Amino acid sequence: MNSKKVLILGIGNVLWADEGFGVRCIEALNQDYVFEGDVKLMDGGTQGIYLVQHVQEADVLVVFDAIDYGLAPGTLKVVYNDDVPKFMGAKKMSLHQTGFQEVLAMAEFTGNYPSALLLVGCQPEELEDFGGSLRDVVKAQIEPAIDTALNYLTDFGITAQKQQTNNHALSPEQLNLSDYEQGRPDEASACRTGDIRFFPPAQGEQEAH
Repeated sequence: MNSKKVLILGIGNVLWADEGFGVRCIEALNQDYVFEGDVKLMDGGTQGIYLVQHVQEADVLVVFDAIDYGLAPGTLKVVYNDDVPKFMGAKKMSLHQTGFQEVLAMAEFTGNYPSALLLVGCQPEELEDFGGSLRDVVKAQIEPAIDTALNYLTDFGITAQKQQTNNHALSPEQLNLSDYEQGRPDEASACRTGDIRFFPPAQGEQEAH
């Protein structure tokens, strides 16, 4: 029987379109599969350094994330072991990637570092869309990304079975993919580039004051 501790982690920010790829992968994996053995699935969101204790406990670490590889949108790229930290920081798209590099560095420094790492990354198409969801070319890669991870885990004797009923959700129901997409306001009533409360005033408004 396999005795390795496995952490499967999805990281990213679902509020910024394709930045949510990793979280959507772990969400789908949790909904559709049940694992044998000591396997933990985690929505890491943008927690960054707060994930270090979980990484330190893992023998095998699998990470799903949106990564800017400079490839065509929707392209999956798989990275292993020592190359994972390099790709996490090659072209930073957001603070969570810097934070996760630090997580790996801290885990290595303390001597509690996974013996095997897999990064399943997808090239984003759109990031500057606040409140937006995955673009179609990125969403289409969720299932292939999961298949890649499952195939990788079989090398360690770790298997998963399809299930008919869903596991307990890893994040609030309002953030699951279907509810999130259906509940989005139309473009006329929702800002697409950030929180309008924190935008600088337009030139005309500045002069008026």
